[in-house]
Amino acid sequence: MVEPENVALVLLAAGRSRRFDGDKLNEQFLDKPLAYHVVTALANIPFCARIAVVSDTGLDFAALGYAVVQNPDPSLGQAGSLCHGVTRAKELGCDYVLVALADMPRVTAAHIMRLFDAANGPDTIVASSDGVRPMPPALFGKDRFDELLDLDGDDGARELIKAGRHVVTTPAELVDIDTREDLEELRALYGLPTDGK
Repeated sequence: MVEPENVALVLLAAGRSRRFDGDKLNEQFLDKPLAYHVVTALANIPFCARIAVVSDTGLDFAALGYAVVQNPDPSLGQAGSLCHGVTRAKELGCDYVLVALADMPRVTAAHIMRLFDAANGPDTIVASSDGVRPMPPALFGKDRFDELLDLDGDDGARELIKAGRHVVTTPAELVDIDTREDLEELRALYGLPTDGK
């Protein structure tokens, strides 16, 4: 088990949204931009630090208590953003990083606490799973930081999390909004107009 005070939350919010055709993180879902749902869900967890890795966004993560790190070249893929976040966490002296994606609006604090409960020391790798495949949010101990910093491309830490422990939750909690159709399906689930208005 790990205490949240030893964990840096690294929120990846610098994707290029190629398949979405627009700024998906700023799209309205319910009462706020899509990206702010995971921010709100994790707001009461006392992290060591909150780090948002961004690129060309109008969203004000700093106003929500995040150290904002700019990713100057999101074309390098998710691994590039991850490297920026892990570097900042190391500078701040955090022992773990929890990697979360800003386009996963249904993640809960309860699930994150289950990831913390599954941690087993500095070489920890604990990922979420829908029962079929591992995915973020994922927790990494400080002995894994150098491996994270060596990653490249859009696969990010995919291979690392395959080898880690997996905490299963419902597929609905791990919804990842990649396309407009994904967002329309999520809005429809809540009985909302699919155009967000």
